[in-house]
Amino acid sequence: MGPTRRTALKLVAGVAAIALAACAPMDDGDDIVDIAASNDDFSTLVAAVTAADLVDTLKSDGPFTVFAPTNAAFAALPEGTVETLLLPENKDQLVKVLTYHVVPGAVTSDQLAGKRLNVATVQGQTVHVDGRNGVHVNQSRVTTADIIATNGVIHVIDKVLLPK
Repeated sequence: MGPTRRTALKLVAGVAAIALAACAPMDDGDDIVDIAASNDDFSTLVAAVTAADLVDTLKSDGPFTVFAPTNAAFAALPEGTVETLLLPENKDQLVKVLTYHVVPGAVTSDQLAGKRLNVATVQGQTVHVDGRNGVHVNQSRVTTADIIATNGVIHVIDKVLLPK
């Protein structure tokens, strides 16, 4: 192949790449899973999301609000709870617990400030959110709010939320 043909092919490839980039959605950052996976404090949560086959769901467009328990929150559960939930035969229960931490839509802490409300989770039950003195979800406290992802928002919580 001569130099003119190689140059023409490079030009066509470059134009095609620019055209594809213009059609693709802008990715200005990381999604919920990428953010959690990049933070060592969420390694238990990431392992649970992986075991529950929820990675693709939480990488989808959303938007979602995730109340994300830290490793310390999982460690505070009764001994053996996490290990039991991670067993393949308990996948349905694990999915229920994890989806109880997810609310449809992107809700930031300023939208919760001064309010008390019950919010439906993806799991189907509601969580009680109290934004009058910081933000609390059921019996947990939001320790870090408003970690913005490309497909939603993460609020770090200090206790694992357990559905009834």
